[in-house]
Parts: sequence; structure tokens; C-alpha cells
Amino acid sequence: MTDMPTISATPSDVPNDGPPNHTTFGVMSAGDGSPRARPSCSKRRSARDCGPQVVAISPPDLVHRYSMAAGGVVVELVEAKSHARIEYRYRASSHLLVAYVEGARRDGETIVEGRARSTLRDFANKLTFVPAGHNYFEAHVPRTPTRALFVTLDPAVFEAAAAVAGVPTVARVFFANPMLWVTVMKLRGLLQNPHRVDRGYFDALATVLVHEIAQLGRGDGALASVKGGLASWQQRVVATYIEEHLSEPISLARLAELAHLSTYHFSRAFKQSFGMPPHRYHTSRRIEHGKRLLEARTRSVTDIGLTLGFSETSAFSAAFRKATGLTPTSYHRSMD
Repeated sequence: MTDMPTISATPSDVPNDGPPNHTTFGVMSAGDGSPRARPSCSKRRSARDCGPQVVAISPPDLVHRYSMAAGGVVVELVEAKSHARIEYRYRASSHLLVAYVEGARRDGETIVEGRARSTLRDFANKLTFVPAGHNYFEAHVPRTPTRALFVTLDPAVFEAAAAVAGVPTVARVFFANPMLWVTVMKLRGLLQNPHRVDRGYFDALATVLVHEIAQLGRGDGALASVKGGLASWQQRVVATYIEEHLSEPISLARLAELAHLSTYHFSRAFKQSFGMPPHRYHTSRRIEHGKRLLEARTRSVTDIGLTLGFSETSAFSAAFRKATGLTPTSYHRSMD
């Protein structure tokens, strides 16, 4: 197995309890150059087994980290189940995108240079963007398990897309962008796939991600003027409605009504904006909620399936396995 070239970041002005002034990222690849998900440092792994580490985390033994890198993009999944205070720090020559898959805190703060300090408690399904050279600091006293994706973008790759977009690169804290979220979740799926990752697919997703982030300056934080897609307010309304009715059947007609569109036009516009049909998006959100319930270890698989609106355990198991590659029981055991 041959390693791809290492990627280096040189943080500056990092607090004294942050990382060393130079961190080298080791990258694992298949023999044909295809990237593979690789565990980063955790309390159960030695330094030589580490993959790319994007942010400095203190204390480091409270999290588990998995990462991959290719084409100027480094993607790292960080999972924390402890309820002890955890701090995250970053400042480097690469842009940083944080996607909070799950997370709620009893106390803490998020500080990104150039933006107001935020103490938002429930930040699941939110995004934060930190331009290159900007300080990022975040502290959580978690109320629930935290799972976040940290993505760094090489400015040499990013700036070309930003020049085409013609919009300024500015910091953003806890914003929503359905199209960008879909792309990030696809990258997360590659990290969770135990099989070999296709290099071409990873590169394609990375390219899409770069262009989507480059256009964040248009509109009010959502991608602007995607031909045939939903407007920003329509995306927010339907996404919120789905989150609030995960366990219930949701008709296409109801969602179209909320967006003030015909079912025909809504269906096409939704897929254009979210990257998938409404029914599949609804199911994907159910599965994400199911993961959180399984991780809590307080309820049976049957009970969780019924809570999520599945009429039978077999239906829940089939949908969960299709989305994750694991049955709910196997996923539950993997948390050990």
C-alpha cells in the first residue's frame, strides 16, 4: 500500500494549549491512488496510525476521528460522546467548513474571527465557514453526543472557483444551506463506507463542494439562483416542516402547499435544491434521528422504528440498512 503525498498546514497564533506550530497530515490511499478512510488519532490508536487531523481538540482522548484527503480537500469526521467540556481550535492557511451532523450543548461558545460570538445551544444540521487565516474557537459542554465533519480547502483550489463566483469570501457561523449540506453528507458517507473509496467520486464531490462554498456570498446564505430550484425561504420552510414531522407521513401536496407551488413544480424544484426527492430526504432525516436514538441505548430497535413512523421493525431495518450499510442492531453494537 502506497501513501499519497502528505499534506501540511502551519497554524499561527494558536493559543498555548493548542497544537504544535506545525502539523503534518498523513494520508492513506489504495495502491491505485484511491483515497481510503483512515482513523485519526484517538485514545485507542498510536500516532503512527493517525490520518489527517484538521482541528486541534482538547482533551484529545474524548473524541474519535476518521479522515481522508485528496485533491486539496481534507475531510475529517469527529465523534464525541463524553459530557465533559471539549474545545476545538483552528487557524491555518486553508479554508475550513464545519458541518454539525449532531450536537447540543448545555454551555459553551463559538467564536470565528470577523463574526459575533455565538452561544447557540442546539446546532445540529448547521454549518460554519472559517476563511483561511481566521481564528476559530469552539467550546462545548455537551448535552448530547456530538458528531461533526471538518473540511479544509486548499486556497489554490478554492480561489479559482471564488473568482468565477465573483463574491467575497467571508466568515459564517451556524448557517443553513440544503444543497451544500447534501454534498457534505455524501462526503461523510464515503468516510463511513468500509469499502474502498473511488478516487474519481471523491474528487467530483470535492469539486462540487468547492464551487458551492465559493457561491455562499450570494443570497442570504443559501446557494443563489439555482435554475429551477427552490428559493431560500422555501427551502427553510419545507426542511423545518420535515424535521418537525419526522415520524408522520408527509404528503407531497402538503410540502408543495407550504412552498406555494404546484406538486409538479415543487417536486422538480425540491430535487434540484436538495439533491434528492422529498420522500427520500424525509427518510434520510428519519434514519439520522434513528442513529441518535440507537446511540442513546435506552430503547429497543422495535420501539425506535415505531417512534420514527415505521409500521414494522423489518421496514425500519431495511431502510436503515439501505442508508448506512448496517442493520440497526449492527449499528448499535458498533457503538461499543
